Amino acid sequence: MARIIAVTACPTGIAHTYMAAEALKKTAALMGHSIRVETQGAAGARDILDEADLAQATLLILAADTHVEMTRFAGKTVYETSTSTAIREPQAVLDAALALIGIRTERRPEPGAVAAAPTVAATAIAQVDDASGDIRRIVAITACPTGIAHTFMAAEALKKAAARHGYTIKVETQGSVGARNTLSAEEIATADVVIIGADTHVDTSRFAGKRVHETSVGRALKETDKVLQEALALPAPSGAAPLRAAAHAAARTPEKPAGAYKHLLTGVSYMLPIVVAGGLVIALSFVFGIEAFKEKGTLAASLMDIGGGAAFALMIPVLAGFIAFSIADRPGLAPGLVGGMLASQLQAGFLGGIVAGFIAGYIARYLRDHIHLPAHFEGLKPVLLIPLLATLVVGLLMIHVVGSPARAIMEGLTRFLQGLSGTNAVLLGLLLGGMMAVDMGGPINKAAYTFGVGLLASNTFMPMAAVMAAGMVPPLGIALATFLARNRFSADEQIAGKAAAVLGISFITEGAIPFAAKDPLRVIPACVAGAATTGALSMIFGCTLHAPHGGIFVLAIPNAVGQLLPYVGAIAVGTLLTALVLIVLKKPLPANGAVAA
Repeated sequence: MARIIAVTACPTGIAHTYMAAEALKKTAALMGHSIRVETQGAAGARDILDEADLAQATLLILAADTHVEMTRFAGKTVYETSTSTAIREPQAVLDAALALIGIRTERRPEPGAVAAAPTVAATAIAQVDDASGDIRRIVAITACPTGIAHTFMAAEALKKAAARHGYTIKVETQGSVGARNTLSAEEIATADVVIIGADTHVDTSRFAGKRVHETSVGRALKETDKVLQEALALPAPSGAAPLRAAAHAAARTPEKPAGAYKHLLTGVSYMLPIVVAGGLVIALSFVFGIEAFKEKGTLAASLMDIGGGAAFALMIPVLAGFIAFSIADRPGLAPGLVGGMLASQLQAGFLGGIVAGFIAGYIARYLRDHIHLPAHFEGLKPVLLIPLLATLVVGLLMIHVVGSPARAIMEGLTRFLQGLSGTNAVLLGLLLGGMMAVDMGGPINKAAYTFGVGLLASNTFMPMAAVMAAGMVPPLGIALATFLARNRFSADEQIAGKAAAVLGISFITEGAIPFAAKDPLRVIPACVAGAATTGALSMIFGCTLHAPHGGIFVLAIPNAVGQLLPYVGAIAVGTLLTALVLIVLKKPLPANGAVAA
């Protein structure tokens, strides 16, 4: 039995996050493995993995569509996938992840699996034999609470002392700019001794089977020779342990850099709670009249100041800041936030914010990786050099290069969208609606949703209305089909249909996933047809929506939705169309496969 830990995270932190977690839990239990899953979403982290979980785990599954901080998982065997894949193919995800640590399911044997094991063992033996002579290979980690001066000074002291004695050494520093000079699996496997000079927590699980000497960062700096002697005097570990450690190191897959889409979704995930809160507060101000906020000193004016003046003002800076954070970790946050604020002030909209985030992230990462200072001055990088230089470069680029073109594009896009009518409105509505249903919470769905949310900052509300209406249709249409044509759905599907109805009215498109996963060739076309129709009708009717989430519950707020009755009608038409298409495409089940009405 393997001990598995997992983290699931999607941009909205709602349905996909928890559905992926449940799918992994149930499948792992059926396979006889132990699993603990932490979910990270808009409501914060839930079921947080503690020190005991991390220490006992042999495998980490990362099912995430956004940036996840990986520092605490250093040394773990990691298998990365998306939340959509974890929901739809949990068995395949677990099989692939377990294969990394040498566990293969009996029903899915892979050719050559047996022959591969001796190769790892032989490599490990060779590594142990190599180490049988004088101890010369050392790896080390230094870390202090602030991650600035002591971290790098201790690392430099260890390097100099090792050089004096003729030892080879590599030192990983864990500081405020993230982990630098990271130890590879091969370097750990061939090392004879490990030195941990740290005043903060350092995960030592990747050093299983190695001689590990733990001390303070102060001693590593001031009593370096003594620390080396103490480490080299440690007794050799048991014979089997190095073999296990080498095999574990060989099994670990290299960390893959996140792509641009994942960086974008990270920014969206941090921005979304602000947009939702701001949009709903703005909608509440409309309860007193669509223009009541113009009268200063009233509650409506206060609500507009909170939602529009504060929350929406933070929207683009937060989007840009956390795109940069996903790319460069903490060094990217300051220039990203400043670039996003400039995009907002220059009226470059969400497009300018996205560009600012990527520019800030890549510049900060370049500076972090290419500026090399003496150890005594290394601490200046995270608190002075990177924020100063990156912010200057990003600011100047936004003001003199990016701002004006991005503003022109946004103004043109806004005029185009606000003036849409006839065929153009139909085509855009069809496109946005179809995108919401084609993968039901996956990357295409999130792209359409991000487009709608981003336009809210430019006072363009029609696309958001089309997006939310279309996103409600797939689960609602399926729920209606299970009610109208029970002979085409099993008893379990009829029960799931009731849950899909609740998810649908809450604007959680993922409620349709269980049906789509079971019968994609019939369910997905039916959902796309209904959602695309709803999107087109919403655009034709000129429906607007000021709140980016909430489903049917937002409709109860006066003036939150423009053209309310046509909007409800568009949702109803799409729901009915999805149900009818699904009923036509699906065949009646055998008499014993359905429940009588």
